[in-house]
Amino acid sequence: MATPLVARRLREGQLKKSPIREIMKLADRRNIVAMGLDPDDVISFAGGWVNHKAPEKLRTEYCAISDDPVLFHELGAYSPTRGLPSLREALLSVDAAMYGTRDLSDDNILVGGSSTQLTHTLFTTLLDPGDRVVLFDPSYANYGPQLNLGPEGTEIIWLPVFDAEKWAFMRDKDSIVSSFQALVSEYNPSLLLFSSPDNPTSRLIPDDVFDDILRIAEQADCFVIVDFAYRAQCFTELVPDHFSASPSEHPNLIRLHSNSKWCRGLGRRLGWVEAAPHVIEALEIVQQSTALCPDSVHQYALAAYLKKALSDGSLQSYMNETNELYEKAARHTTECIDRYIGMPRLDPQGGLYTVMDVGRNGDEFVREVLASTGVIFVPGSGFGPSITNGVRISYGPLVNDLDRIEEGIRRVGDVI
Repeated sequence: MATPLVARRLREGQLKKSPIREIMKLADRRNIVAMGLDPDDVISFAGGWVNHKAPEKLRTEYCAISDDPVLFHELGAYSPTRGLPSLREALLSVDAAMYGTRDLSDDNILVGGSSTQLTHTLFTTLLDPGDRVVLFDPSYANYGPQLNLGPEGTEIIWLPVFDAEKWAFMRDKDSIVSSFQALVSEYNPSLLLFSSPDNPTSRLIPDDVFDDILRIAEQADCFVIVDFAYRAQCFTELVPDHFSASPSEHPNLIRLHSNSKWCRGLGRRLGWVEAAPHVIEALEIVQQSTALCPDSVHQYALAAYLKKALSDGSLQSYMNETNELYEKAARHTTECIDRYIGMPRLDPQGGLYTVMDVGRNGDEFVREVLASTGVIFVPGSGFGPSITNGVRISYGPLVNDLDRIEEGIRRVGDVI
């Protein structure tokens, strides 16, 4: 009897594997033991998650749900496909109060199961087979595999924004803008996708570059998706203007948000999209056949928390305190790199990462360093061609253990 086969794209290896997942497999406890290392002594800079505490007042809202049998029963029902109206209202109020985004209404927002799910939903909604998508080089490593799961034949076009010789993000404005204009003219892309602050570099796109790119894309009927997963982790003194850019003023602009980072809701999966009404309507149709609706309990708890925390000022205090934690960890990480390793690296402007130039193939470097020091980095090749000779270093999971950060960097410095 023949064995049924999985889809052709998987059989033939057309769907790319995430380099981060590959490294995490390499760091599996059984593999670590087989390498002769003590798993409890391994220090990982590979994780892309935050490790600050969620707001205590948010936890209290979950307790209230659990303690109320009637409410708990009611929240076992489906929410609307676009999410609970109370959460949509709360998210728009937070954005207006904290970032000054103008003229967003309920018609501009849809809540989903997570930003990962919503990214795939956006690709399904916006792209046709054979369409071209522009990604920054470098970009978040999961965008490529997600695009491969979208309409068949989708082609990725890289927009170089990183100066590998100077180890700097970004290249000069004129080069980036002219390069994007050339890509638009040659390839007629349907979509541009990037994050700010960026993963893996934790750098921000300059406002003037953002404005020019958005204008060029709008003239070419090209959507621009900005992934704001790390918007709450921004260390600059002034909030960038592009944080408040509104789809009501730019119909081709789509803003993608995640609950994972700012309230440490990594496992409490929620995300949301802000876009022009016709895009939201199309997303709702697709979401009805994929996620159906986001989790009702998480939505209710977050909406109740945000309404109170925005009103009493505790949300701003919470975000300020967590930002200080990550800025301190970022500064400590780069200072340790300078002290113990001395290789070029970036100064984070937010986010959870820095990237370091190791001067040779990052994949080989990561494996050698793990075997000799028990320290795990992520190779840069998965994020784009420009940082093949680099590694991503995450301080997010170790934000509360600066000594562990220093110990890991020191071990690597001792070996190289």
